[in-house]
Amino acid sequence: MTSPVTPTLPRLAVFLSGSGRTLLNLIQHTQSGSLAAVIALVVASKETAGAAHARARNIPTVILPGHPSAESVQALVSQYRIDYIILAGYLKMMPVPPALRGRILNIHPSLLPRHGGPGMYGDRVHAAVLAAGDTISGCTIHEVTDEYDKGRIILQRTCPVLPGDDAHTLAARVFEQECIAYPEAIAKYLAASR
Repeated sequence: MTSPVTPTLPRLAVFLSGSGRTLLNLIQHTQSGSLAAVIALVVASKETAGAAHARARNIPTVILPGHPSAESVQALVSQYRIDYIILAGYLKMMPVPPALRGRILNIHPSLLPRHGGPGMYGDRVHAAVLAAGDTISGCTIHEVTDEYDKGRIILQRTCPVLPGDDAHTLAARVFEQECIAYPEAIAKYLAASR
Protein backbone atom coordinates (compact mmCIF):
# COMPACT_ATOMS: atom_id res chain seq x y z
CA MET A 1 0.00 0.00 0.00
CA THR A 2 1.37 3.41 -0.92
CA SER A 3 1.05 6.46 1.25
CA PRO A 4 -0.75 9.53 -0.07
CA VAL A 5 1.43 12.07 -1.84
CA THR A 6 1.74 15.34 0.04
CA PRO A 7 1.55 18.26 -2.38
CA THR A 8 4.62 20.44 -2.45
CA LEU A 9 3.87 24.00 -1.42
CA PRO A 10 4.98 26.78 -3.76
CA ARG A 11 8.26 28.38 -2.67
CA LEU A 12 8.18 32.17 -2.46
CA ALA A 13 10.98 34.72 -2.40
CA VAL A 14 9.93 38.01 -0.81
CA PHE A 15 11.89 41.06 -1.96
CA LEU A 16 11.77 44.11 0.32
CA SER A 17 13.47 47.42 1.04
CA GLY A 18 12.01 48.49 4.37
CA SER A 19 10.53 47.57 7.71
CA GLY A 20 9.05 44.24 6.69
CA ARG A 21 5.42 44.92 7.69
CA THR A 22 4.16 43.19 4.57
CA LEU A 23 6.57 40.29 5.10
CA LEU A 24 5.24 39.81 8.65
CA ASN A 25 1.69 39.77 7.30
CA LEU A 26 2.60 37.13 4.71
CA ILE A 27 4.43 35.03 7.32
CA GLN A 28 1.33 35.12 9.52
CA HIS A 29 -0.83 33.92 6.63
CA THR A 30 1.55 31.11 5.63
CA GLN A 31 1.75 29.93 9.25
CA SER A 32 -2.03 29.98 9.67
CA GLY A 33 -2.50 28.03 6.45
CA SER A 34 -4.63 30.69 4.77
CA LEU A 35 -1.79 31.11 2.26
CA ALA A 36 -0.59 27.69 1.15
CA ALA A 37 3.02 28.55 0.40
CA VAL A 38 6.47 28.61 1.98
CA ILE A 39 8.53 31.76 2.27
CA ALA A 40 11.82 30.17 1.28
CA LEU A 41 13.91 33.33 0.84
CA VAL A 42 13.90 37.02 1.71
CA VAL A 43 15.93 39.39 -0.43
CA ALA A 44 16.51 42.90 0.93
CA SER A 45 18.02 45.82 -0.96
CA LYS A 46 19.89 46.78 2.24
CA GLU A 47 20.11 45.81 5.90
CA THR A 48 16.61 46.56 7.15
CA ALA A 49 14.20 45.64 9.90
CA GLY A 50 12.55 43.39 7.31
CA ALA A 51 15.78 41.42 6.86
CA ALA A 52 16.09 41.15 10.65
CA HIS A 53 12.50 39.82 10.89
CA ALA A 54 13.33 37.14 8.33
CA ARG A 55 16.53 36.08 10.07
CA ALA A 56 14.73 35.93 13.44
CA ARG A 57 12.37 33.38 11.84
CA ASN A 58 15.22 31.38 10.28
CA ILE A 59 14.24 32.36 6.74
CA PRO A 60 17.31 32.48 4.49
CA THR A 61 18.07 36.14 3.82
CA VAL A 62 20.22 37.75 1.14
CA ILE A 63 21.20 41.41 0.90
CA LEU A 64 21.26 42.43 -2.76
CA PRO A 65 22.28 46.11 -2.91
CA GLY A 66 21.94 48.34 -5.92
CA HIS A 67 19.86 47.43 -8.92
CA PRO A 68 19.83 43.66 -9.42
CA SER A 69 20.41 42.15 -12.82
CA ALA A 70 18.14 39.55 -14.34
CA GLU A 71 21.04 37.11 -14.00
CA SER A 72 21.48 37.74 -10.26
CA VAL A 73 17.74 37.30 -9.68
CA GLN A 74 17.70 34.11 -11.75
CA ALA A 75 20.72 32.77 -9.82
CA LEU A 76 18.92 33.25 -6.49
CA VAL A 77 15.75 31.68 -7.85
CA SER A 78 17.72 28.64 -9.00
CA GLN A 79 19.80 28.35 -5.82
CA TYR A 80 16.78 28.49 -3.50
CA ARG A 81 14.36 26.66 -5.85
CA ILE A 82 11.93 29.59 -5.90
CA ASP A 83 8.62 29.29 -7.73
CA TYR A 84 7.36 32.89 -7.37
CA ILE A 85 8.74 36.28 -6.37
CA ILE A 86 6.62 38.56 -4.19
CA LEU A 87 7.61 42.23 -4.01
CA ALA A 88 6.80 43.73 -0.62
CA GLY A 89 7.87 47.35 -0.60
CA TYR A 90 10.83 46.65 -2.87
CA LEU A 91 11.98 50.02 -4.18
CA LYS A 92 14.24 48.84 -7.00
CA MET A 93 13.25 48.13 -10.58
CA MET A 94 12.82 44.37 -10.76
CA PRO A 95 14.31 42.85 -13.88
CA VAL A 96 12.11 40.03 -15.11
CA PRO A 97 14.15 37.03 -16.21
CA PRO A 98 12.43 35.21 -19.10
CA ALA A 99 11.90 32.10 -16.94
CA LEU A 100 9.99 34.20 -14.37
CA ARG A 101 7.57 36.06 -16.62
CA GLY A 102 4.16 35.81 -14.99
CA ARG A 103 5.69 34.65 -11.68
CA ILE A 104 6.44 37.99 -10.00
CA LEU A 105 3.78 39.97 -8.13
CA ASN A 106 3.85 43.47 -6.66
CA ILE A 107 1.55 45.47 -4.45
CA HIS A 108 1.04 49.18 -5.09
CA PRO A 109 -0.68 51.57 -2.65
CA SER A 110 -3.16 53.07 -5.12
CA LEU A 111 -5.80 51.96 -7.57
CA LEU A 112 -3.68 51.53 -10.68
CA PRO A 113 -3.45 52.86 -13.29
CA ARG A 114 -3.86 56.02 -11.20
CA HIS A 115 -0.82 57.25 -9.28
CA GLY A 116 1.65 54.64 -10.49
CA GLY A 117 4.93 54.65 -12.35
CA PRO A 118 8.54 55.60 -11.62
CA GLY A 119 9.01 57.44 -8.33
CA MET A 120 5.48 56.69 -7.11
CA TYR A 121 5.79 54.83 -3.81
CA GLY A 122 4.90 55.32 -0.16
CA ASP A 123 3.74 58.74 0.94
CA ARG A 124 4.33 60.14 -2.55
CA VAL A 125 1.42 58.04 -3.80
CA HIS A 126 -0.88 59.10 -0.98
CA ALA A 127 0.04 62.77 -1.43
CA ALA A 128 -0.80 62.44 -5.14
CA VAL A 129 -4.17 60.86 -4.31
CA LEU A 130 -4.96 63.76 -1.98
CA ALA A 131 -3.72 66.40 -4.45
CA ALA A 132 -5.91 64.90 -7.18
CA GLY A 133 -8.97 65.14 -4.94
CA ASP A 134 -9.72 61.43 -5.22
CA THR A 135 -12.47 60.25 -2.88
CA ILE A 136 -11.49 56.57 -3.10
CA SER A 137 -8.07 55.01 -2.83
CA GLY A 138 -6.84 51.51 -2.14
CA CYS A 139 -4.26 49.03 -3.31
CA THR A 140 -3.49 47.01 -6.41
CA ILE A 141 -1.75 43.66 -6.77
CA HIS A 142 -0.34 43.19 -10.27
CA GLU A 143 2.08 41.10 -12.27
CA VAL A 144 5.51 42.66 -12.64
CA THR A 145 6.72 43.53 -16.12
CA ASP A 146 9.66 45.53 -17.41
CA GLU A 147 7.67 48.75 -16.82
CA TYR A 148 6.74 50.16 -13.41
CA ASP A 149 3.17 49.33 -12.38
CA LYS A 150 2.02 48.27 -15.87
CA GLY A 151 1.44 44.53 -15.39
CA ARG A 152 -1.88 42.72 -15.45
CA ILE A 153 -4.00 43.61 -12.41
CA ILE A 154 -4.76 40.61 -10.20
CA LEU A 155 -6.82 42.24 -7.44
CA GLN A 156 -7.75 45.67 -6.05
CA ARG A 157 -9.27 46.69 -2.72
CA THR A 158 -10.63 50.12 -1.98
CA CYS A 159 -11.01 52.43 0.98
CA PRO A 160 -12.42 55.93 1.32
CA VAL A 161 -10.36 59.09 1.33
CA LEU A 162 -11.76 61.02 4.29
CA PRO A 163 -11.97 64.77 4.81
CA GLY A 164 -8.97 65.84 6.85
CA ASP A 165 -6.79 62.95 5.65
CA ASP A 166 -3.10 63.54 5.22
CA ALA A 167 -0.65 61.16 3.56
CA HIS A 168 -0.03 59.32 6.85
CA THR A 169 -3.67 58.72 7.80
CA LEU A 170 -4.51 57.63 4.26
CA ALA A 171 -1.46 55.35 4.17
CA ALA A 172 -2.62 53.61 7.35
CA ARG A 173 -6.08 52.98 5.90
CA VAL A 174 -4.65 51.70 2.60
CA PHE A 175 -2.23 49.41 4.47
CA GLU A 176 -5.18 47.78 6.27
CA GLN A 177 -6.51 46.85 2.83
CA GLU A 178 -3.07 45.67 1.68
CA CYS A 179 -2.94 43.23 4.62
CA ILE A 180 -6.17 41.63 3.39
CA ALA A 181 -5.59 41.89 -0.35
CA TYR A 182 -2.03 40.62 -0.80
CA PRO A 183 -2.39 37.19 0.84
CA GLU A 184 -5.74 36.73 -0.90
CA ALA A 185 -4.33 37.71 -4.30
CA ILE A 186 -1.26 35.50 -3.90
CA ALA A 187 -3.41 32.51 -2.90
CA LYS A 188 -5.70 32.99 -5.91
CA TYR A 189 -2.74 33.51 -8.23
CA LEU A 190 -0.99 30.38 -7.01
CA ALA A 191 -4.17 28.31 -7.34
CA ALA A 192 -4.73 29.54 -10.90
CA SER A 193 -1.11 28.81 -11.84
CA ARG A 194 -1.12 25.16 -10.74
